[in-house]
Amino acid sequence: MAALRQRGEAVSTVAREIAEDAIDRLGFLNRKFHRALVIGDVTGAFAAHLMAQGSEVVLADPCERFGSPLDEEKPLPGGPYDLIASLGLLDTVNDLPGALVLMRRALASDGLMIASFLAAGSLPVLRKAMLEADGERPSPRIHPQVDVRAAGQLMTRLGYASPVVDGWGFDVGFDSIDQLVGDLRAQALGNVLADPGPPLGNAAFNIARYAFADEAGEDGLVRERFEIVTLSGWSPAPRR
Repeated sequence: MAALRQRGEAVSTVAREIAEDAIDRLGFLNRKFHRALVIGDVTGAFAAHLMAQGSEVVLADPCERFGSPLDEEKPLPGGPYDLIASLGLLDTVNDLPGALVLMRRALASDGLMIASFLAAGSLPVLRKAMLEADGERPSPRIHPQVDVRAAGQLMTRLGYASPVVDGWGFDVGFDSIDQLVGDLRAQALGNVLADPGPPLGNAAFNIARYAFADEAGEDGLVRERFEIVTLSGWSPAPRR
């Protein structure tokens, strides 16, 4: 998906793209899912699609379960599920392998896990602007992100059957860095580092504003890139 997304309903741009992509992926499977755990579907579109197909859907609050609580080694409640979907969250957990293991253990035999989240290469314009604002003492303003190759190796190592990992992305036009940062915060996609460093002062953030604005096109919009990695894999079963 490479089309430019204009900033209309920007608060849900990333979440909407991820949900629609996940729905499309399920459409290629000749499979009905009876019990599904859906985590992080802030648009509600993915869960609604499953319900329309007759699935029993359990919705998990990412603030309560995914984030630091997922790093506790506790089983996901209510399993087993024949589908677990995590949408837009796994780039923010402290222990990505541990999160994937917890989901695999909560799957029924021959159940499917699908997860999509921001990948390495996202937000290059914002990163550049923040580096200019920090000057000679850069701070980690955006949390680390995994790349497609590393994600693929991880899925194989953690015991998922028939793992599939691929990357895709899209561009969004923003009027200003303030709108971009506001949208990221509204979607819980901001900096979740435990120690993000000292906050930017007004003078430094103004430097970031100007650096960001310098990247604008003829229409006045700055094109920011969002790279997404999607992981899917099955709980091992004798026939798979």
